[in-house]
Amino acid sequence: MKSAVETLNPTRVRLTVEVPFEELKDSLDAAYKKINQQVTVKGFRKGKIPARIIDQRFGRGAVLEEAVNDALPKFYTEAVNEAELNVLGQPEVDITELKDGETLNFTAEVDIRPAIEIPDYSGIEVEVDAIEVSDEDVEKAVSDLRERFASTSPVERAAQDDDVVTLDLEAKVDGEILEDGVASGVSYTIGSGELLDGIDEAVKGLEAGGEATFTSELKGGSATGKEAEVTVKVTQVAARELPELDDEFAQLASEFDTLDELKADSRKRLENMKQFDQATQAQERVLEKLLELVEVPVPEKLLEDEINTRKHNLEHHQLGQMGLDLAKYLEIQGKTEEEFDAETKEAAVKGIKTQFVLDELVNKEKLNVNQEELTEHLMRRAASSGMSPDQFAQAVVEGGQVPMLVGEVARGKALAVVVEAATVKDTNGEVVDLDDEEDETAATAGDSEAAEAEETPEA
Repeated sequence: MKSAVETLNPTRVRLTVEVPFEELKDSLDAAYKKINQQVTVKGFRKGKIPARIIDQRFGRGAVLEEAVNDALPKFYTEAVNEAELNVLGQPEVDITELKDGETLNFTAEVDIRPAIEIPDYSGIEVEVDAIEVSDEDVEKAVSDLRERFASTSPVERAAQDDDVVTLDLEAKVDGEILEDGVASGVSYTIGSGELLDGIDEAVKGLEAGGEATFTSELKGGSATGKEAEVTVKVTQVAARELPELDDEFAQLASEFDTLDELKADSRKRLENMKQFDQATQAQERVLEKLLELVEVPVPEKLLEDEINTRKHNLEHHQLGQMGLDLAKYLEIQGKTEEEFDAETKEAAVKGIKTQFVLDELVNKEKLNVNQEELTEHLMRRAASSGMSPDQFAQAVVEGGQVPMLVGEVARGKALAVVVEAATVKDTNGEVVDLDDEEDETAATAGDSEAAEAEETPEA
């Protein structure tokens, strides 16, 4: 077999392959054997029909077609390996010449990973938010905790803001009661905004037994997005009572003995959260700077597939679960279809470039993934998917997705290397030391990049 490579553009090549006919022998034998098992000829036992009889009865062309279909993947793979190509997706194959007893010639056009030159990234500088926790932040955290320990008690008065009311609801569209538009015993806190628009105004001022009707756009169910006439009946009004903010509350709501200790712990927790957010912010901004430094051609077919995958996932999975279609989603977002398409393409391009650049960094820095790192990543992915680690691991193995997970971890480590080499300052001009967050940053880099890896087709 002889092969040659023609570069069509930085992301696509054409392979020209010439195969001497004698190299088709194994595939021809397999073709005769397969046809033997599929046909019957009077006077011959099944599977024992001579080749010349098959040629006479069914035509040599049928045998050649079967043999070529069997042989092409093998010769294509040999040509790819010989040229040391990193191919993406499936090739477009064209048989240019097939002479019985002489030669098989074909071409294969296929996308390849572009050659990427990673420049010196040690000079990257980014700015991130400073870690600042105010007294107001601490007070709000303690107040939110206090809300969780609120109690309720029924009252005989009209409902008002912050009361918890028990409601019976009935929704009509065009005068017809919806099958899924009736609910009873619904608990609702007035002012929370967790139910329908207009319900707060309808129930405020009503006592137990009171009833009101209002119009609202339905947010879910069979008539999502439609205007409905909603009848609401209050069956109970309960007042919320908050515990006193004192040492007794601290002992009730935490492991601390005093309110001051609880507030100090809340401050520490907020600082840790902001430190994590700061590290994530540094990671994202360093990646943006790195992508600006690198010229990354994007294969057209890969980009088209990525855009279609993102749209499909949004329309048929995310929006479907919320009872929305794309048109309604765009209306809620205040976007035109053209703006949505442009944003989707931009995100797809960034996802592909990120994967290419980080993969090249993995090779350049000779980064490896050990079993412990892979296990930790698997545990995080399992938690985010809502599956147990054992279930997720089984699904990964059965789906042949272990290399994908290894790639996610490796890319996270590659980004961590760049972040470590960069200069990160906060908005106060102070240099940020991310050493304490290094392991966690690398881990979340792999997790955030995992979304891109799931949507971006791999070779």
